Amino acid sequence: MTLLQSAVRRRRAVAAAGAVSAGLLALSACSKPTPIATITVDGDSVHAEATCYDDGKALKTADLPKCLKSDHSIKVDPDDTVRLGVDPDIADKGWTILMNGQPLTDSSTKTYRTIPGSVFFNAQYGASGNTTWVAVKEGEKDVTGIWSFKLEKAS
Repeated sequence: MTLLQSAVRRRRAVAAAGAVSAGLLALSACSKPTPIATITVDGDSVHAEATCYDDGKALKTADLPKCLKSDHSIKVDPDDTVRLGVDPDIADKGWTILMNGQPLTDSSTKTYRTIPGSVFFNAQYGASGNTTWVAVKEGEKDVTGIWSFKLEKAS
């Protein structure tokens, strides 16, 4: 093997390694997880990444209705206590609990809130039927993330 052939092989190996590194970097940027919100009822928990999130940037108001529903569900007996928890990243920006798209609580910077299960099925709070959509809304002025859950009334 000549010196020229050896140099060409080294350049190809460096170029291939660079391409693989760039590809891995691009993949890792795409799969960056969002902060997590959790609902716990009577020992059962459901964790969810955001249904809508743009790395802390404000979401468009027109996009928000589609963010309020997800496939994360949990059964709730009206006598149970529902515990909602959020990552500190969410709490730092302030978060509000929404029920069927309407604010149920004031904004909080705590990482944990509790609400009686009966609230989620009470018509006084806008509930109807045996299913209620609950969401965590990140942000006090601008909405920067939505985490959504379906609560199903346990019989």
